[in-house]
Amino acid sequence: MARALKTSIVAAALFGSTTVGGWAQDALPLGQATLRGDEVIDTPAGAIELQDSYFDEDASQRLFDAMDLQRAAQLYIWSTPLVSTTTWRDNQGAAFGTGQPGAFAVLETLKEKRGIVTANLTTPYIFNFTDLSDGPIQIDYPAGQTAGGVLDMWMRPVFDLGLTGPDKGEGATYIVVGPDGDPSQYQADGTHVFQSATNNVLVGIRILDPDPAYYDTYVDAYRMGPVGSTETATFVKGKDVEWSATAPRGIEYWEKLAAIVNEEPVREIDKPWMEMLAPLGIVKGEAFAPDDRQRKILAEGAALGELMTRNLQVNPRYADVWWDGTSWYKSFDFTIPQETETLQQFDERATWFYEAVGSTEGMVNPTPGAGQVYMTTKRDANGDMLRADRNYVLRVPADVPVAQFWSLTLYSENTRRPYDNGGTEISDVSLDSRMEQLQYNEDGSVDLYIGPDVPEGLDSNHMKTVADDGWFVYFRLYGPEQAFFDKSFVLADFEIVE
Repeated sequence: MARALKTSIVAAALFGSTTVGGWAQDALPLGQATLRGDEVIDTPAGAIELQDSYFDEDASQRLFDAMDLQRAAQLYIWSTPLVSTTTWRDNQGAAFGTGQPGAFAVLETLKEKRGIVTANLTTPYIFNFTDLSDGPIQIDYPAGQTAGGVLDMWMRPVFDLGLTGPDKGEGATYIVVGPDGDPSQYQADGTHVFQSATNNVLVGIRILDPDPAYYDTYVDAYRMGPVGSTETATFVKGKDVEWSATAPRGIEYWEKLAAIVNEEPVREIDKPWMEMLAPLGIVKGEAFAPDDRQRKILAEGAALGELMTRNLQVNPRYADVWWDGTSWYKSFDFTIPQETETLQQFDERATWFYEAVGSTEGMVNPTPGAGQVYMTTKRDANGDMLRADRNYVLRVPADVPVAQFWSLTLYSENTRRPYDNGGTEISDVSLDSRMEQLQYNEDGSVDLYIGPDVPEGLDSNHMKTVADDGWFVYFRLYGPEQAFFDKSFVLADFEIVE
């Protein structure tokens, strides 16, 4: 009896106790519960009391709240690419006036590019969003050194443009059909026809030709419009405005999701997620008007979901480092359709689309001499997280295996956009092999510095961090060559500068 009493007291101390039928009953750990008869179970939703295997209305509501919070967090991870793209479309349209058909935003300055999540700062960007629910579009694409593509709202490439596209840099005519269209109606010799799974699509282009004069040649030749009546597209440049494409937090995140759900068809693969959205107030064809309970759960779910997604981003448990003994990961650990025969890769894609935007064939599946490679790290040579209040150096070896060039760009972990350290020039947050001001070592290697303090005489090789704004980098290889793929080229980790 004494031993039983002692055991009961210990269990109560560990798991709490409650009263059932006038008798004190110990709360069982969730994994030890039988879920029958009279029982008190310790759960994340609090103590759940069973009487004859049933629970009361209070316990029922607490279980629904826990269920919906868990679902909201997972829905955040699932919807990350969709909300990110929608935010980009809406905020770019407001900042550049590109909400009209055929209007492209041209991003050249640091301010303009700082709006894009993990923007490349070494080449001009040209972006357009088009709604195919108004009918298919035709693109007469110019020849030249460009890279880009047409992407759906899940950031899946519909097809590439330029060097990694069907035109291979030679130019071509493309027709893009919406999800309800019939591609067979537009098949013709010399025309590439593709169908998007979403009504809204992104047309994204990067100019790779180093000659500044090529931009004028390109925009003069580019044509886009309804099939058979293409018009000269408009290119909005010179705005030099601050803006942000980072997905919002809190209830605004779900407002973006609810809006785009009503614009797009529901794919077969997304029907289970739509079921989970409904109790949270997001139902296709209905206005989003969450009550106080739903708003609280959605706000907490977005915060929890972002923490989970950031953990995946920093510690991608499904991936291995690219070079043994380092903390460098190669971005893109998912297929172009973001699914396999057995699963949807929403953890893998969330890692990328939380900290970045866009995916093309050339980005996901680069080959020797073609496409782009994105290497990222969040840790130093000691395995510790990179800090804004410490100084670091990265030694880039001589003869980086690239057909074009390499770059190192600094990003904020909070916004995932180019780091805002008060600088006004591209070189304040991005250094690359095309820059003449870089100071090289005698063996051809170059030391690049990141931190709050400028190394003496090496300000040209330095990017500044400020306060507690955590950071990470992308080391990009444009036209990566065989030495990258066979790993005979190795990039070491950041070293702390004492």
